[in-house]
Amino acid sequence: MNEQFERLLRQLESLAARIESALPKPLSAPDWNASVAYRYRKRSSGHGSLEPVMHLAVMRLADLREIDDQKEKIRRNTEQFVSGKPANNVLLTGARGTGKSSLVKACLNEYAVRGLRLIEVDKTDLVDLPDIVDVVSGRPEKFIVFSDDLSFEEGEPGYKALKSILDGSIAAATPNVLIYATSNRRHLLPEYMTENLTYTHTEDGEVHPGEVVEEKVSLSERFGLWVSFYPFSQDEYLAIVGQWLSSFGVDVPDIEAARPASLVWALERGSRSGRVAYQFARDYAGRRGAGQN
Repeated sequence: MNEQFERLLRQLESLAARIESALPKPLSAPDWNASVAYRYRKRSSGHGSLEPVMHLAVMRLADLREIDDQKEKIRRNTEQFVSGKPANNVLLTGARGTGKSSLVKACLNEYAVRGLRLIEVDKTDLVDLPDIVDVVSGRPEKFIVFSDDLSFEEGEPGYKALKSILDGSIAAATPNVLIYATSNRRHLLPEYMTENLTYTHTEDGEVHPGEVVEEKVSLSERFGLWVSFYPFSQDEYLAIVGQWLSSFGVDVPDIEAARPASLVWALERGSRSGRVAYQFARDYAGRRGAGQN
C-alpha cells in the first residue's frame, strides 16, 4: 500500500510539474547591459521574453533627408522625454518608405548615451503591454515602446490594451515609458463606406459622426503627437539618392551620372520613397565596389 501511495504521489508531482511548466510565467527583466534595444518575443507556449537586439541599424538623424519638419518634431519630443520633461506618445503616419521607422531608430542612436532604450513589440503582442510596463517602471532609463506598421482589424485584442496604455490607466501610468507607433493608416482601423450612414445632421446643418466612426478615430486621438509623412517629389528623391550614394563613398561625378538610373529604378518600383532610394544606392555602390555597409 505504501509503495502504491508513493508511486501515485510521484505521478501527481510529475503531473503538477508539467502543468506548471506549461503555464505562462511572469515576464522577467533581461540583462539591461546587453543592448539599448530589445524585442518582445512570445513563444508558442505563451511565455514572453525581452530579447536584446545585438545588431542595431546604424542610422543617424543627419542621415535622413527631406523630412526636416518631421525630424524636428520627433527630435524635440524625444529630447523632452529623456530630459525628464513632459512628452507625448507619437503616431507617425503616411506613405510607405518615407522614413517613419528609420526616424525612430535614429532617435535611439542619438539619445542612447543619455539613457534612452527601445522595446519593439509586434501588434499581436500588445495585449502584454501592461506586463512590459511593469518590468521597466522601476528603471532609471527612458523606454520607447515601438510598434511598427500598426493597424488593427475589428475585434483584435491588442487594440484595447494599447488604448488602455494611451489613456494612462492606473496600471499603465509611468513617467519613463512612451509609445511610438508607425502606420500607413491614419485611424488604425479599417473604414467602410457604410459607416458614413451613421453621421447625423442637426437642423442648423452641422454634421456629427456616429458612434462607429467616433470609436475608430478615438485610438489615434490618444496619441498626443501626430507626425505625417508624404510621398517624395522627384527632386527630393534624387537628393536622398545622392545622400545615400555619398555615404557609400561614391564620388560626386558618379552621383550625378547615377541620376537617370535612379529614376528608372524608381519607375520600375512604382515609388520614389526613401527606401527605394536607399536600395538603389546599395545596388549602385555595390556594383562599383564603392564601399561596404
